[in-house]
Amino acid sequence: MLGAIVGDIAGSFYESCGLKSYEPEKINLFMAMSRFTDDTVMTLAVARWLTESKDKGAADLTRAMQELGRKYPRAGYGPAFARWLASREPRPYGSWGNGAAMRVSPVGLYAGSMDEALRLAEVSAAVSHDHPEALAAARAVAAAVYMARHGEGNDAIRAFVENLAGYDLSRTIEEIRPGYRWDVSCRGSVPEAITAFLCADGVEQTVRLAISLGGDADTQAAIAAGIAAARWPVPEWMERECRARLTPELAAIMDEFERTAG
Repeated sequence: MLGAIVGDIAGSFYESCGLKSYEPEKINLFMAMSRFTDDTVMTLAVARWLTESKDKGAADLTRAMQELGRKYPRAGYGPAFARWLASREPRPYGSWGNGAAMRVSPVGLYAGSMDEALRLAEVSAAVSHDHPEALAAARAVAAAVYMARHGEGNDAIRAFVENLAGYDLSRTIEEIRPGYRWDVSCRGSVPEAITAFLCADGVEQTVRLAISLGGDADTQAAIAAGIAAARWPVPEWMERECRARLTPELAAIMDEFERTAG
C-alpha cells in the first residue's frame, strides 16, 4: 500500500503538467509542492475498513470513507464524489472514473485468495463507482496486486487481467506515450497504469513511467506503484519523502495495515 501512496504523492505535482518525458536524471519526483491527494485518503480508508470491519460490508466501508474523507476536505475530490462524501445517505452514482481503481490496492494485499480479492474489490468500488467499467477496473488492479504479491510473472498477470477486464496490455509505454491524452475514465487510464508496472523493473521506474504518460499522473502512478510495491520493495528514500508529507493519523493507518496484512 505504501507504493500507492508514494505514487500519488510523486504524481501530484505532475497531475496538470502534461509531462511527456522519461528522464530520471532530470525529473524530480518529489517537489516542494508534492502532496497527498484524495487517492491516498481513500486508499487508507479502504485499508482501515479491511482491518477494522468484521463483515467487510458496504456500510462499514462507506462509514470509513466518509469519516476519513471529511477530515481532509481539500484533498482534491471530484465534484460528484465530494457530494457523496457529504451526503447523509450516500448512494452509488454510476461513475466510470478511475477512483474505483486508485483506492483498491489494499484489497490485493489483504485477500487470502483470488476469489476474495475480486469480491472485496467489487465492494470497494460499488459504494460509489458502480458502473461496470469501474467494477472491472477495481477487480483488475486488485488481481494484479494479488498476483504480484504471490510471485506471478508479467505474462501471467497480463493474460489474467486482459481476460478479466478486456484490456489490451500488449503495448509498451513508449508506444502509448506519444498519442496519449488526459483521461480519468477507467477504460482510458487503468490499462496504461498497469502497463507502466509491466514495463518497469522496480517501484521508482514504475512511478516515472506512469507520470511520463502525461495523463492523470497522481492516480495512474498510484495504481501502477500499488502493484509494483507488491513485487518490489519501495526504496527507502521514497518512503522518507512519502512519510514527510503524511499526517500522523494517515501514517498510523498505513502502518497498522502493513502490520495486519504483512
